[in-house]
Amino acid sequence: MPTPLRIIWLICIGISVLAAASILTLKPFISGVEFAPDQGFNWYYWKLPDPDFWSRASVWGAYILHQVFIWGVIAWATRNRDQLKNRNKMHPINWIALGGTAFFVLLHYLQTAIFYDGLGQDLPVITSQASVIIVLVVVLLMEAPRRGLFFGTGKSWFSSVRPVLIRYHGYYFAWAITFTYWYHPMETSYGHIAGFLYTFFLFLQASFIFTRVHSNRFWTFILEISVLIHGVIVAVVAGQEFWTMFAFGFLFLLVVTQMHGLGLSRITKWLIALFAIAATVIVYSDRGWENVNEVLRIPLIDYILVGGLGGSIIIGRRLIQRSQRRSQETP
Repeated sequence: MPTPLRIIWLICIGISVLAAASILTLKPFISGVEFAPDQGFNWYYWKLPDPDFWSRASVWGAYILHQVFIWGVIAWATRNRDQLKNRNKMHPINWIALGGTAFFVLLHYLQTAIFYDGLGQDLPVITSQASVIIVLVVVLLMEAPRRGLFFGTGKSWFSSVRPVLIRYHGYYFAWAITFTYWYHPMETSYGHIAGFLYTFFLFLQASFIFTRVHSNRFWTFILEISVLIHGVIVAVVAGQEFWTMFAFGFLFLLVVTQMHGLGLSRITKWLIALFAIAATVIVYSDRGWENVNEVLRIPLIDYILVGGLGGSIIIGRRLIQRSQRRSQETP
């Protein structure tokens, strides 16, 4: 990666960290919000108990504006890709994307300070979680031809899916990230702050479209694996005992799939695997081996979704191709 591009990227990362830390300054504005009692599964706790038209209109209006902006950036860049062939420098569209991201970070800050509420007021929490899960599944599919799915194997299984996802994944990712971003108010808990920092990084990834940053293998790996850290922090801060499901579930994905596309030496891979095994034994010796099934929950769901989504795309492509052949053969 060229030095000027790397410097811009690192500066943006630093600004993202400062922006996440600045969420703490919202405490005086939102400390008086009283939440309704937790109602269990699918209930989002951090929302106003008495929302009004303006609290809802402010967040939905801001979300729609942000969504249209980021989709517009992707659409323009995709249509004008011939003007963006030089991946070693910033293009005007990248600066527009970064400027827009800064604007919507500030807008979310102000919206939280004044109205507090997010999209979680009107939608169950599973909608936000599911949108992020599908992002991870799409990444597994896109990266499969390069690193495989199971210890480096399975590279050819979904190779025909990759071109479709490469072409269209940006629109889905932009929706999932923007939707999740506005789903939550800028709450000052450490779990929320960690989540917003992660989201800022994902917006940076979108803003550096058609540059070396966007395709940097180690940067994309960091973004992919950061969900492990975020999931654990959120669970621990919330006092949830099943933080181990996030920690060891995503660690399982790291060992089985994600670390095999980084060019690591065999000894390095073995050291990572042995660390994961040792950590699992230590934690579940204390937690109880009857709970060790937690390790497989997230990977099992992800691999099933990989097979389902990948298989559906393959079948869909074949049906379209068959239909096109028949139409061409018809006099």
